Amino acid sequence: MKRVFFLLACSLFTLSSIAQVSSNSQDDYRLYEKQAAQKRMAFKENPNTFNYDVKHQKLEFNVDPSQYYISGAVTTKFVPNQNLQTIVFDLSHDLTVSEVTQGLQTATFTQANNELIIQLPQQVLMGADGEVKIMYEGVPPRANEAFTQSYHNNTPIVWTLSEPFGAKDWWPCKQSLNDKIDAIDIYITAPTAMVSVSNGMEQSQTTNTNGTKTTHFTHGFPIPAYLVAIAVTDYQLYTQIAGTVPNTFPIVNYLYPETYQSAVSQLAVTLPIMDVFEELFGTYPYHTEKYGHAQFGWGGGMEHTTVSFMGGFSRHLIAHELAHHWFGNKVTCGSWKDIWINEGFAEYMAGLVVEHLDGQNNFTNWKADKINNITSAPAGNVYLTDNQALDSNRIFSSRLTYNKGSMVVHMLRYVLGDEDFYQGMRNFLNDPAIAYNYAVTTQVKDHLEAASGKDLTEFFNDWIYGEGFPSYQVNAEIVSATQTKIILSQTTSHASVSFFEMPVTLKFTGSNGEIENVVLQHTQNNQQFVVETNVGKLTAIEVNPLNDIVSKDHQVTIIEAALPIVEELKVFPNPTKTSFRVHIPESMQVLSMNIFDLKGKLISKNISNPYVSEQLASGVYILEIQTPEKIYHKKIIKN
Repeated sequence: MKRVFFLLACSLFTLSSIAQVSSNSQDDYRLYEKQAAQKRMAFKENPNTFNYDVKHQKLEFNVDPSQYYISGAVTTKFVPNQNLQTIVFDLSHDLTVSEVTQGLQTATFTQANNELIIQLPQQVLMGADGEVKIMYEGVPPRANEAFTQSYHNNTPIVWTLSEPFGAKDWWPCKQSLNDKIDAIDIYITAPTAMVSVSNGMEQSQTTNTNGTKTTHFTHGFPIPAYLVAIAVTDYQLYTQIAGTVPNTFPIVNYLYPETYQSAVSQLAVTLPIMDVFEELFGTYPYHTEKYGHAQFGWGGGMEHTTVSFMGGFSRHLIAHELAHHWFGNKVTCGSWKDIWINEGFAEYMAGLVVEHLDGQNNFTNWKADKINNITSAPAGNVYLTDNQALDSNRIFSSRLTYNKGSMVVHMLRYVLGDEDFYQGMRNFLNDPAIAYNYAVTTQVKDHLEAASGKDLTEFFNDWIYGEGFPSYQVNAEIVSATQTKIILSQTTSHASVSFFEMPVTLKFTGSNGEIENVVLQHTQNNQQFVVETNVGKLTAIEVNPLNDIVSKDHQVTIIEAALPIVEELKVFPNPTKTSFRVHIPESMQVLSMNIFDLKGKLISKNISNPYVSEQLASGVYILEIQTPEKIYHKKIIKN
């Protein structure tokens, strides 16, 4: 069992994602997550279970969907961190234990206050392997709704939903929020006509002589007890094949027969969503087993590892549950203060589905909706303070955790460029210290800095730890047919950040409708740029046209110079094939020259004059020439 502890508000706890998502409303799933968080924050981890780690559990369950009852056996392999004569499991005292064995020896035990206390016949030394088998049965308690028996279309169904602390209501476990079981084997015995589903890959079905069959699943990845789940009813299976050779895997959908056809139609979008996520963030984390969905009798969804339990199949619900298998299940945020790692990334991944399946215009509108909500108030940080991390309403703030969190992720991509951003996040997800474990905000920063070579300290201070957003002021002076002088400034909405250093995109529009976007590296107020464009007579400038920055209330003024200004700097030859030179007047001091692509990504820094351009790919670039007074932008065409 993997184990990590974090100190927060004088208590030890961590969390996995809480993605209980309404099939109809994005606001609803945030409400469900907040409610689950409130329960989780009230949860007091049993200190009597701290003295051992669970390595493997064999879970044998006997259920009949027509009855509210469970019986079974749980065999636990563990390693103690001290010499162990007594071992404690979490188990509701409404369930009755009939026998406990250690190897061939019978152990004595007591049950009280939702604990099973076992006196081991043989002491297990610290660091040694131990094993116990627990036989139990009974009627699970109903308060947490962790074990439910209900009906669909007059057919009985049993399903579980243990988050955050309901696992003990239906099986003896170590109910920890910061430990993960290394691996599990699950055996579900149910009436022959019924179909069983659980985590991991189905290994076999064995028909028994008493009208039942036993279905065996194996899950070989670390998993907390509350993500262990089962469901049994008359499911009809629909299997899709996802992934890319050699990492193909099945998506096994367990569907109600009465809605099978409509569900199959809705589930078609799962494959392109999976393709988007795998292309951008790497192979599905559990590709050696499966992904899947199982319908259940609740109006939302829960991302049980490898099989999301679903109350519906809207595209957003499918995307949200799947996204949490990267951010939430594979990598879990290390504390409530880091909740944006789970929810900001999952929300942004849902936005990436819009970008890749619906196109850039729809994605720009998606970002606009986020920005409008974020900027409806002037303050608000993404990384939580100690006090904020005690308030479930603040933890699951729609405006800040979800919307600003997702836009912060987008702005990281905007600042770093696609290649460095996605490579950095893939490295983060695959870091052996993080994968299938826990992560904190500084680890996101470290991996993105390593991939890009950029120092992101100011970005994180401004956008993640700081509050507010900028409003930009653009004063433009048309100095020639192709040149415009820009003075760019900003004000900020909150005193915690005096200046947001960001690349700022301006959209130039000419009188005949010609459009050109220019990216300015904005590092100080009243910064002067001389921008070269080919839009004809300039009639309008739009700030942040693609909604890449959280900002609002921009002001733009455009005037024409009284007298045309002679072009001060010339690049020749342009277009260029092998090299080019910049003609610089003797009276001008040049501090540096840098080459950017049209999206604002730095290609080459502090270039020489002349510059050998053979290594540049064919295309259009921006040569940025910095002087003490202003910054010049010159277009370079590389053939």
